[in-house]
Amino acid sequence: MRPRTVTAALFALTAASHAAVLPDDRADLLWHDWDGGGVTVQGPSILVRKSVTDSLSLAANYYVDMISSASVDVLSTASPYKETRKQGSLSADYLHGNTTYSLGYIESKEPDYVAKTGFFSISESMFGDLTTVSFGYTRGWDRVGEDLHQNGLVSTVWVGDADHRNWQASLSQILTRNLLLGVNFETDESDGYLQSPYRSARYVNPEGLVQTEPQVTPNTRTGNAGSLQLKYYLPWHAALDGNYRLYHDTWGILAHTVGAGYTQPVSTDWTLRGSVRYYRQNAATFYSDLFPFEDSQNFMSRDRELAQFHDLTLGVGASWLFHPGWPRWIEKGTLNLSYNRLHIAYDDFHNWLVGGPPGGVPLYAYDASVTQFFISFWY
Repeated sequence: MRPRTVTAALFALTAASHAAVLPDDRADLLWHDWDGGGVTVQGPSILVRKSVTDSLSLAANYYVDMISSASVDVLSTASPYKETRKQGSLSADYLHGNTTYSLGYIESKEPDYVAKTGFFSISESMFGDLTTVSFGYTRGWDRVGEDLHQNGLVSTVWVGDADHRNWQASLSQILTRNLLLGVNFETDESDGYLQSPYRSARYVNPEGLVQTEPQVTPNTRTGNAGSLQLKYYLPWHAALDGNYRLYHDTWGILAHTVGAGYTQPVSTDWTLRGSVRYYRQNAATFYSDLFPFEDSQNFMSRDRELAQFHDLTLGVGASWLFHPGWPRWIEKGTLNLSYNRLHIAYDDFHNWLVGGPPGGVPLYAYDASVTQFFISFWY
């Protein structure tokens, strides 16, 4: 199963707090590229936002992933593949006093997966705009398929549906003149077909040989996450930010994320940024790299996303502010480039492609690069 990439580029600094205002009228053109672990994901994204009245703003986004995969997961059970995922979304923001109401709809399609998502949120600015409280709800409906290859032809068999519900609550608080605090909590529930039809579990047969069988995962999953962000403005017009996130779910996964970033303007037009992020999770209770025998448990999975692993991400970025003289309706623009280097290492997922007896196969690890280039115009 291919990675589900983010639906939009995230470039905002953490823990931002501000008065209740509509988003700026702007257009963003993005090109993103992921390359690592035998997977390449790249494509464009276009976002356009425009206020139609003093209290109503509309936005539309179109996003494309062109995916090519020959990862260790794919090669162990199937052949390399190429496909394209296309996603479109519409959203609206309505401002009434100090309250902002937001709603939207997202639809994503690829040959063997269709996802439809609706969302709504309300945000209230209070205490002289020192505090902002937000609540949100997201509802998703997925249709899961499996591509079957026969005689050079590909056909899709739809194997199940999955429903998702997510609730979010957040608080953004100006603590001092230079210090901002953000606190977030979210809970999500999923039910239905929650596994990948392309994953298999491995077991040792009575002759000591490794064989595969279909994986089976629970059809319900509930997760909770809490996060804390701090942003401090330094006297030399720079900013330092840090964040921590804790996640736990009913599949037994406990995950920790720690990150920090530094933003430094070097002139009135140029801004540089560096960041570091560390993530670690333990394995799901029903995960195993190699089960002792066939049908050894009610639930079994060798999905590496459910394994115990850790990753380290180092990132750099630059932004250039410019004021074009033409066309006159464009007020300003920015050119932005970011590059992230990831190292992902698994503690209990082995690379069986290299061969060897059980217990003698090396653990799997890989490096990945994520590049994003986008240009924004305010009008």
